[in-house]
Amino acid sequence: MRDASFRADVLCLVTALIWGLAFVAQRIGMDHMGPMGFNGIRFALGALALAPLAMRSMRYPPPAPFLAGGNPGFPWLGGLLAGTVLFAGATLQQVGLKYTTAGKAGFITGLYVVLVPLLGFFLGQRPARGDVVGAVAAAVGLYFLSVTEAFTLAPGDGLELVGAFFWAGHVLVIGWLSPRTRALPLAMAQYVVCSVLSLACAVAFEELSWVGIRGAAWPILYGGLLSVGLAYTLQVVAQRDAKPTHAAILLSFETVFAALGGAVVLGESLGARGLFGCALMFAGMLASQLWPKARQAA
Repeated sequence: MRDASFRADVLCLVTALIWGLAFVAQRIGMDHMGPMGFNGIRFALGALALAPLAMRSMRYPPPAPFLAGGNPGFPWLGGLLAGTVLFAGATLQQVGLKYTTAGKAGFITGLYVVLVPLLGFFLGQRPARGDVVGAVAAAVGLYFLSVTEAFTLAPGDGLELVGAFFWAGHVLVIGWLSPRTRALPLAMAQYVVCSVLSLACAVAFEELSWVGIRGAAWPILYGGLLSVGLAYTLQVVAQRDAKPTHAAILLSFETVFAALGGAVVLGESLGARGLFGCALMFAGMLASQLWPKARQAA
Protein backbone atom coordinates (compact mmCIF):
# COMPACT_ATOMS: atom_id res chain seq x y z
CA MET A 1 0.00 0.00 0.00
CA ARG A 2 2.88 2.33 0.82
CA ASP A 3 4.48 1.59 -2.57
CA ALA A 4 1.18 2.34 -4.34
CA SER A 5 0.85 5.63 -2.47
CA PHE A 6 4.43 6.63 -3.32
CA ARG A 7 3.91 5.73 -6.99
CA ALA A 8 0.72 7.80 -7.02
CA ASP A 9 2.57 10.78 -5.52
CA VAL A 10 5.23 10.51 -8.23
CA LEU A 11 2.57 10.38 -10.95
CA CYS A 12 0.86 13.48 -9.48
CA LEU A 13 4.17 15.35 -9.55
CA VAL A 14 4.85 14.25 -13.14
CA THR A 15 1.35 15.41 -14.09
CA ALA A 16 2.00 18.82 -12.52
CA LEU A 17 5.33 19.04 -14.37
CA ILE A 18 3.69 18.29 -17.73
CA TRP A 19 0.91 20.81 -17.14
CA GLY A 20 3.31 23.48 -15.90
CA LEU A 21 5.64 23.19 -18.88
CA ALA A 22 2.61 23.25 -21.19
CA PHE A 23 2.39 27.02 -20.57
CA VAL A 24 5.86 27.32 -22.13
CA ALA A 25 4.89 25.16 -25.11
CA GLN A 26 1.68 27.16 -25.62
CA ARG A 27 3.61 30.43 -25.65
CA ILE A 28 6.21 29.14 -28.11
CA GLY A 29 3.50 27.75 -30.38
CA MET A 30 1.98 31.18 -30.89
CA ASP A 31 5.22 32.38 -32.49
CA HIS A 32 4.01 30.45 -35.54
CA MET A 33 0.19 30.43 -35.45
CA GLY A 34 -2.84 31.99 -33.82
CA PRO A 35 -4.20 30.93 -30.43
CA MET A 36 -7.46 29.46 -31.76
CA GLY A 37 -5.77 27.29 -34.36
CA PHE A 38 -3.20 26.11 -31.83
CA ASN A 39 -5.93 25.11 -29.35
CA GLY A 40 -8.03 23.47 -32.03
CA ILE A 41 -5.26 21.15 -33.18
CA ARG A 42 -3.89 20.32 -29.74
CA PHE A 43 -7.30 19.38 -28.33
CA ALA A 44 -7.97 17.27 -31.41
CA LEU A 45 -4.71 15.41 -30.74
CA GLY A 46 -5.68 15.03 -27.09
CA ALA A 47 -9.03 13.51 -28.09
CA LEU A 48 -7.30 11.08 -30.47
CA ALA A 49 -4.81 10.08 -27.77
CA LEU A 50 -7.62 9.39 -25.30
CA ALA A 51 -9.91 7.66 -27.83
CA PRO A 52 -8.67 4.05 -27.31
CA LEU A 53 -9.13 4.23 -23.53
CA ALA A 54 -12.46 6.04 -23.90
CA MET A 55 -13.81 3.44 -26.33
CA ARG A 56 -12.63 0.61 -24.11
CA SER A 57 -14.42 2.07 -21.10
CA MET A 58 -17.69 2.05 -23.04
CA ARG A 59 -17.87 -1.68 -22.34
CA TYR A 60 -18.69 -0.96 -18.72
CA PRO A 61 -21.95 0.55 -17.42
CA PRO A 62 -21.90 4.24 -16.45
CA PRO A 63 -22.67 5.37 -12.88
CA ALA A 64 -26.05 6.71 -14.06
CA PRO A 65 -27.66 8.22 -17.19
CA PHE A 66 -26.86 11.89 -17.86
CA LEU A 67 -30.60 12.62 -17.88
CA ALA A 68 -33.25 10.80 -15.85
CA GLY A 69 -34.63 8.03 -17.99
CA GLY A 70 -32.13 8.83 -20.74
CA ASN A 71 -29.99 6.46 -22.76
CA PRO A 72 -26.57 6.01 -21.04
CA GLY A 73 -24.64 5.96 -24.32
CA PHE A 74 -21.68 8.09 -25.35
CA PRO A 75 -21.89 11.29 -23.26
CA TRP A 76 -22.14 13.87 -26.04
CA LEU A 77 -24.61 16.05 -24.14
CA GLY A 78 -22.29 16.19 -21.13
CA GLY A 79 -19.33 16.70 -23.45
CA LEU A 80 -21.09 19.62 -25.11
CA LEU A 81 -21.66 21.31 -21.76
CA ALA A 82 -18.18 20.66 -20.38
CA GLY A 83 -16.48 21.31 -23.73
CA THR A 84 -18.11 24.73 -24.10
CA VAL A 85 -16.86 25.83 -20.67
CA LEU A 86 -13.45 24.29 -21.44
CA PHE A 87 -13.35 26.21 -24.73
CA ALA A 88 -13.95 29.51 -22.91
CA GLY A 89 -11.22 28.84 -20.33
CA ALA A 90 -8.70 27.55 -22.87
CA THR A 91 -9.34 30.45 -25.25
CA LEU A 92 -8.85 33.11 -22.58
CA GLN A 93 -5.72 31.33 -21.34
CA GLN A 94 -4.19 31.00 -24.80
CA VAL A 95 -4.97 34.56 -25.92
CA GLY A 96 -3.76 35.88 -22.56
CA LEU A 97 -0.42 34.14 -23.07
CA LYS A 98 0.24 36.48 -26.00
CA TYR A 99 0.39 39.39 -23.55
CA THR A 100 1.85 37.92 -20.36
CA THR A 101 4.55 35.49 -19.25
CA ALA A 102 4.16 31.73 -18.88
CA GLY A 103 4.95 31.99 -15.17
CA LYS A 104 2.32 34.63 -14.45
CA ALA A 105 -0.24 32.78 -16.56
CA GLY A 106 0.41 29.60 -14.58
CA PHE A 107 -0.08 31.25 -11.20
CA ILE A 108 -3.16 33.25 -12.21
CA THR A 109 -4.76 30.20 -13.82
CA GLY A 110 -4.03 28.28 -10.61
CA LEU A 111 -6.44 30.57 -8.80
CA TYR A 112 -9.23 28.25 -9.93
CA VAL A 113 -8.31 26.13 -6.88
CA VAL A 114 -9.46 28.99 -4.66
CA LEU A 115 -12.36 30.04 -6.88
CA VAL A 116 -14.05 26.61 -6.96
CA PRO A 117 -15.26 26.69 -3.32
CA LEU A 118 -16.12 30.39 -3.59
CA LEU A 119 -18.27 29.80 -6.68
CA GLY A 120 -19.79 26.86 -4.82
CA PHE A 121 -21.05 29.38 -2.26
CA PHE A 122 -23.50 30.69 -4.89
CA LEU A 123 -24.71 27.12 -5.36
CA GLY A 124 -25.57 26.80 -1.70
CA GLN A 125 -22.25 25.34 -0.53
CA ARG A 126 -20.83 27.09 2.50
CA PRO A 127 -17.09 27.82 2.10
CA ALA A 128 -14.78 26.59 4.86
CA ARG A 129 -12.50 28.93 6.78
CA GLY A 130 -9.50 27.77 4.74
CA ASP A 131 -11.29 28.76 1.52
CA VAL A 132 -11.75 32.31 2.80
CA VAL A 133 -8.16 32.59 4.05
CA GLY A 134 -6.91 31.15 0.75
CA ALA A 135 -8.98 33.59 -1.29
CA VAL A 136 -7.67 36.60 0.64
CA ALA A 137 -4.04 35.43 0.35
CA ALA A 138 -4.46 34.70 -3.36
CA ALA A 139 -6.07 38.10 -4.02
CA VAL A 140 -3.26 39.94 -2.25
CA GLY A 141 -0.71 37.80 -4.10
CA LEU A 142 -2.38 38.58 -7.43
CA TYR A 143 -2.03 42.30 -6.65
CA PHE A 144 1.73 42.00 -6.13
CA LEU A 145 2.14 39.73 -9.16
CA SER A 146 0.06 41.56 -11.75
CA VAL A 147 -1.00 45.05 -10.66
CA THR A 148 1.50 47.79 -11.44
CA GLU A 149 2.31 50.75 -9.23
CA ALA A 150 -0.06 52.79 -11.40
CA PHE A 151 -2.80 50.36 -10.24
CA THR A 152 -3.39 48.86 -13.67
CA LEU A 153 -3.75 45.21 -14.62
CA ALA A 154 -1.88 44.04 -17.71
CA PRO A 155 -4.26 42.90 -20.49
CA GLY A 156 -2.83 39.38 -20.54
CA ASP A 157 -3.16 39.03 -16.78
CA GLY A 158 -6.76 40.20 -16.92
CA LEU A 159 -7.61 37.58 -19.54
CA GLU A 160 -5.95 34.87 -17.46
CA LEU A 161 -7.93 36.00 -14.40
CA VAL A 162 -11.27 35.84 -16.23
CA GLY A 163 -10.18 32.48 -17.61
CA ALA A 164 -9.54 31.22 -14.07
CA PHE A 165 -13.26 31.69 -13.35
CA PHE A 166 -14.09 29.49 -16.33
CA TRP A 167 -11.56 26.86 -15.18
CA ALA A 168 -13.27 26.89 -11.79
CA GLY A 169 -16.64 26.56 -13.50
CA HIS A 170 -15.27 23.67 -15.51
CA VAL A 171 -14.27 21.87 -12.31
CA LEU A 172 -17.81 22.32 -10.96
CA VAL A 173 -19.37 21.09 -14.21
CA ILE A 174 -17.13 18.02 -14.30
CA GLY A 175 -17.88 17.41 -10.62
CA TRP A 176 -21.59 17.39 -11.43
CA LEU A 177 -21.26 15.25 -14.57
CA SER A 178 -18.77 12.65 -13.31
CA PRO A 179 -21.21 10.68 -11.12
CA ARG A 180 -23.66 10.63 -14.04
CA THR A 181 -21.55 9.30 -16.91
CA ARG A 182 -18.33 7.54 -17.92
CA ALA A 183 -15.24 9.65 -17.09
CA LEU A 184 -12.95 8.94 -20.07
CA PRO A 185 -15.63 9.21 -22.79
CA LEU A 186 -16.73 12.47 -21.15
CA ALA A 187 -13.14 13.76 -21.30
CA MET A 188 -12.81 12.78 -24.95
CA ALA A 189 -16.17 14.34 -25.85
CA GLN A 190 -15.28 17.66 -24.22
CA TYR A 191 -11.94 17.74 -26.05
CA VAL A 192 -13.73 17.16 -29.38
CA VAL A 193 -16.19 19.96 -28.65
CA CYS A 194 -13.41 22.34 -27.61
CA SER A 195 -11.41 21.45 -30.73
CA VAL A 196 -14.34 22.00 -33.09
CA LEU A 197 -15.23 25.38 -31.54
CA SER A 198 -11.58 26.49 -31.59
CA LEU A 199 -11.03 25.45 -35.22
CA ALA A 200 -14.26 27.18 -36.27
CA CYS A 201 -13.02 30.42 -34.70
CA ALA A 202 -9.59 29.92 -36.27
CA VAL A 203 -11.13 29.59 -39.74
CA ALA A 204 -13.25 32.69 -39.14
CA PHE A 205 -10.69 34.98 -37.49
CA GLU A 206 -7.18 33.64 -38.12
CA GLU A 207 -5.00 32.57 -41.01
CA LEU A 208 -4.24 28.85 -40.86
CA SER A 209 -1.30 27.63 -42.92
CA TRP A 210 0.77 24.45 -43.16
CA VAL A 211 3.88 26.56 -42.68
CA GLY A 212 2.59 27.80 -39.32
CA ILE A 213 1.44 24.36 -38.25
CA ARG A 214 4.83 22.84 -39.14
CA GLY A 215 6.60 25.62 -37.24
CA ALA A 216 4.49 24.95 -34.14
CA ALA A 217 4.62 21.16 -34.53
CA TRP A 218 6.58 20.38 -31.36
CA PRO A 219 4.55 22.70 -29.07
CA ILE A 220 1.34 21.29 -30.58
CA LEU A 221 2.48 17.71 -30.00
CA TYR A 222 3.45 18.54 -26.43
CA GLY A 223 0.22 20.39 -25.72
CA GLY A 224 -1.97 17.75 -27.37
CA LEU A 225 -0.40 14.38 -26.64
CA LEU A 226 1.30 15.11 -23.32
CA SER A 227 -0.62 17.95 -21.64
CA VAL A 228 -4.12 16.96 -22.78
CA GLY A 229 -3.88 13.22 -23.50
CA LEU A 230 -1.20 11.73 -21.22
CA ALA A 231 -1.43 14.05 -18.20
CA TYR A 232 -5.19 13.57 -17.81
CA THR A 233 -4.75 9.80 -17.86
CA LEU A 234 -1.91 10.01 -15.33
CA GLN A 235 -4.08 12.11 -13.04
CA VAL A 236 -6.92 9.58 -13.15
CA VAL A 237 -4.52 6.69 -12.45
CA ALA A 238 -2.65 8.55 -9.70
CA GLN A 239 -5.71 9.69 -7.79
CA ARG A 240 -6.90 6.12 -7.37
CA ASP A 241 -4.15 5.57 -4.78
CA ALA A 242 -3.00 9.07 -3.84
CA LYS A 243 -4.09 10.61 -0.56
CA PRO A 244 -6.26 13.67 -1.30
CA THR A 245 -3.93 15.93 0.67
CA HIS A 246 -0.87 14.71 -1.24
CA ALA A 247 -2.65 15.08 -4.59
CA ALA A 248 -3.74 18.65 -3.77
CA ILE A 249 -0.21 19.72 -2.87
CA LEU A 250 1.58 17.97 -5.72
CA LEU A 251 -0.84 18.97 -8.48
CA SER A 252 -0.70 22.61 -7.34
CA PHE A 253 3.02 22.56 -8.20
CA GLU A 254 1.85 23.07 -11.78
CA THR A 255 2.10 26.79 -11.07
CA VAL A 256 5.69 26.49 -9.80
CA PHE A 257 6.78 24.44 -12.82
CA ALA A 258 5.20 27.04 -15.13
CA ALA A 259 7.27 29.78 -13.51
CA LEU A 260 10.46 27.68 -13.58
CA GLY A 261 9.88 26.66 -17.21
CA GLY A 262 9.28 30.27 -18.21
CA ALA A 263 12.51 31.34 -16.51
CA VAL A 264 14.71 28.53 -17.90
CA VAL A 265 13.32 28.16 -21.42
CA LEU A 266 12.00 31.65 -22.19
CA GLY A 267 14.25 33.75 -19.96
CA GLU A 268 11.29 35.28 -18.12
CA SER A 269 11.75 37.08 -14.81
CA LEU A 270 9.07 37.84 -12.24
CA GLY A 271 11.17 40.15 -10.05
CA ALA A 272 11.06 40.38 -6.25
CA ARG A 273 7.53 41.84 -6.23
CA GLY A 274 6.24 39.12 -8.55
CA LEU A 275 7.93 36.33 -6.58
CA PHE A 276 6.36 37.62 -3.36
CA GLY A 277 2.97 37.63 -5.08
CA CYS A 278 3.53 34.08 -6.33
CA ALA A 279 4.41 32.92 -2.82
CA LEU A 280 1.19 34.43 -1.42
CA MET A 281 -0.91 32.92 -4.20
CA PHE A 282 0.67 29.49 -3.71
CA ALA A 283 0.06 29.72 0.04
CA GLY A 284 -3.56 30.65 -0.66
CA MET A 285 -4.01 27.67 -2.97
CA LEU A 286 -2.61 25.30 -0.36
CA ALA A 287 -4.73 26.83 2.41
CA SER A 288 -7.86 26.40 0.32
CA GLN A 289 -7.05 22.73 -0.30
CA LEU A 290 -5.58 21.68 3.04
CA TRP A 291 -7.20 23.74 5.80
CA PRO A 292 -10.66 22.10 5.65
CA LYS A 293 -9.12 18.61 5.71
CA ALA A 294 -6.83 19.49 8.61
CA ARG A 295 -9.78 20.89 10.56
CA GLN A 296 -11.86 17.78 9.93
CA ALA A 297 -8.97 15.51 10.87
CA ALA A 298 -8.65 17.27 14.20
